[in-house]
Amino acid sequence: MCKSSIHSFLQALPKVEHHMHIEGALSPSLIFKLAAKNGIELPKDDSAFSSVESLVERYKHFTSLDDFLHYYYIGMSVLLSAGDFEALAWDYFQHAAADGVVHAELFYDPQAHTSRGVSYSTIVSGISAARKRAESEFGITTELICCFLRHLPVSDSLMAFDSSEIQASFKDGSVIGIGLDSTELDKPPHLWKELYAKAATQELNLTAHAGEEGPAEYITDALASLHISRIDHGVHLIDDPELMASVAKEGIMLTVCPISNVVLKCFPSIKDVPIRKFLDAGVRFSINSDDPAYFGGYILDNYCAVDDAFQLSAEEWKSVCRAAIEGSWCSEERKAELLERLHSVMEHWRSKVA
Repeated sequence: MCKSSIHSFLQALPKVEHHMHIEGALSPSLIFKLAAKNGIELPKDDSAFSSVESLVERYKHFTSLDDFLHYYYIGMSVLLSAGDFEALAWDYFQHAAADGVVHAELFYDPQAHTSRGVSYSTIVSGISAARKRAESEFGITTELICCFLRHLPVSDSLMAFDSSEIQASFKDGSVIGIGLDSTELDKPPHLWKELYAKAATQELNLTAHAGEEGPAEYITDALASLHISRIDHGVHLIDDPELMASVAKEGIMLTVCPISNVVLKCFPSIKDVPIRKFLDAGVRFSINSDDPAYFGGYILDNYCAVDDAFQLSAEEWKSVCRAAIEGSWCSEERKAELLERLHSVMEHWRSKVA
């Protein structure tokens, strides 16, 4: 439960989410529902899958990123039809609307689905249906970012990127960028240099997970080899003060996921996530939920956890929200609308919060 005295203010802030894996919104209840609908047999040799409640409890005890990913990929197995992907995305958007999200840039992992025989068009059409509904009913604008899985061979990523369906989604604008996710250790970013060079020639937006489990050197590598304009996680930036100063100077944004960092044992508590260090160093960052159905916290939960730990001032929260808006990949017109909304919220709350 949020302990912040400014909870209503935190809820009112117009939030932009940049680091949200749509498959990470697959709740245990939806897993069991879709498994039953689609005739998918969940693992019998794992007691976590004996009930919704036992799976929820298991999620509270991840020991590492790889431990989480084991359950993450099992969960995906229930997603077969466009309707399944729409239900998944719509569940996220309902949480997002309640939390004050106004714009979301969503990751999705096509390789994890096409390898199971699910067509790329099924994935994108289902998510797109939910996106249209979210904009119509909630006013939430969205973009899609196609992520490639670093635990698979680089050749698989290149083959997927070059596929006609993925290329078509880039050309028609339904997907506006690429990312790199999954197991980070021993998978340095430069291995995907060819993939990112191809994406750059198509003027796609570029981001990559770096410096979550991996060292600060992976952040340096991703910036130098992949020429990314955003860093996903990036929390080990604090281990290299010179790099941190450079990232701050260049205005490169980090997409930080505080609850995720604690659940996956990157830090022992929210107080140890380098929020204050980033603010003091002038590093731009957004606050995000990552895989909320697995980590027990959507975006407002992350805002509340950060405020409980650091007691940010209203102006500091304004700077976090402004950085998130300005670091987005939506149109300049949409950014202007969101900045005006932020201004209105701050004017309304200025006399009520410090």
